[in-house]
Amino acid sequence: MLLASATDVSAQERFVAKLTLPDGRTAVVAEGDFEARSTGSFSVRLYDAAAAPDETTFFASGLIRARDGVVEKVVLADVDGDRQPEVVVVVRSAGTGSYLSAHAFATGKGKLAFRATVDGLAADADPVAALRKSRTAKK
Repeated sequence: MLLASATDVSAQERFVAKLTLPDGRTAVVAEGDFEARSTGSFSVRLYDAAAAPDETTFFASGLIRARDGVVEKVVLADVDGDRQPEVVVVVRSAGTGSYLSAHAFATGKGKLAFRATVDGLAADADPVAALRKSRTAKK
């Protein structure tokens, strides 16, 4: 007989957000389970379009990225100029300076694709503008 045990970490909150994309699909962004709030990973998961409450029933694609800080917010913004919004995850460092980083993910063709990242941004910087600038510099 095999016994399993569970650990309850409900007292430790973590970031989880659900966004509806313009085409009806759903993106979910979450900090990693059982990780410290100040460092670890986050996931971005993409689900095919479905009516509520089933919007996260049909998993399509997902990616996991490292984070140095806490996920602060998620926005949709056209970072690469293709007139399609990317999922942008903004992370704020937990240390002195509260520096920002941002990670952009494209959602086209039924799956997620990592597009760009910027880090070491000032605490009051515009992370979407910084991502756009970094994309322009790479062309």
